Amino acid sequence: MGILQNKIDFVAFVTVTMANPNGDPLNGNSPRTDYSGLGEMSDVCIKRKLRNRMQDLGQAVFVQSADRCDDGYGSLSERASAVLGKAKDFKDSESYAQKACETWLDVRSFGQVFAFKDTKGVSIGVRGPVSIHQGVSVSPVQVEDMQITKSVNGESGDKGRSSDTMGMKHFVRFGLYKIKGSINVQLAEKTGFTEEDSEVLKECLRTLFVNDASSARPDGSMEVAKLYWFRHNCKVGQYSSAKVHRSVHAELKDPSQLPSCAEDYQIIAEPLDGLAPEIFNGI
Repeated sequence: MGILQNKIDFVAFVTVTMANPNGDPLNGNSPRTDYSGLGEMSDVCIKRKLRNRMQDLGQAVFVQSADRCDDGYGSLSERASAVLGKAKDFKDSESYAQKACETWLDVRSFGQVFAFKDTKGVSIGVRGPVSIHQGVSVSPVQVEDMQITKSVNGESGDKGRSSDTMGMKHFVRFGLYKIKGSINVQLAEKTGFTEEDSEVLKECLRTLFVNDASSARPDGSMEVAKLYWFRHNCKVGQYSSAKVHRSVHAELKDPSQLPSCAEDYQIIAEPLDGLAPEIFNGI
């Protein structure tokens, strides 16, 4: 497949049930919320999950988390130097950036700043074609706290202190979050982002929470409910991304009741003349 030729917009709705979708380190790792009580997921959090799924699908990824490192390199600088070579060996920064884009899917998707010692003190930046917005819940979420205790001594010398260490767990009882994003053709041409790459990204979004289980997010507690994939018929797009994203929205069927599942919402896709989305159920 060749370089991407058509602008793409996408909207995904994900459910959160008794889980912490994205903890706020400035608030005791409680689920992120805004002043209106709407739940939030940072774009960084979403991109981390997408990168993990890219790895699961056999793609080369530059920004790997420590627990998912698949090449043995302990830092980004070490990975860049070992795989690309020294920056001084390239004729210019554009050649370095091009090689990085050819090597790693996440670089040619989201972009990257290379600011390491071997880049001769100069930052080499790559602007990626894939932009991801913050995920925001459709309606205010109910955040709950649970007191927990340690039931086993951490050290053998902790006599008589088996269960007096307290802790807290924070979770959203239920929330439906809207995630939206776009793929820019002009930037895709610069990074070499292909039609095949867009298909990989689509699959990553559809299966966003596969292999993402943790204590804060047990298996099954987060799910992609719907994915709307809009492929325009031209490079610049038939409509603005903002208009496309607004055309898909969700509302409570009964606003007087607290939502407890995706079926409590109605997802509405307003038709756009000449631009019909592909619609996928998550997994």
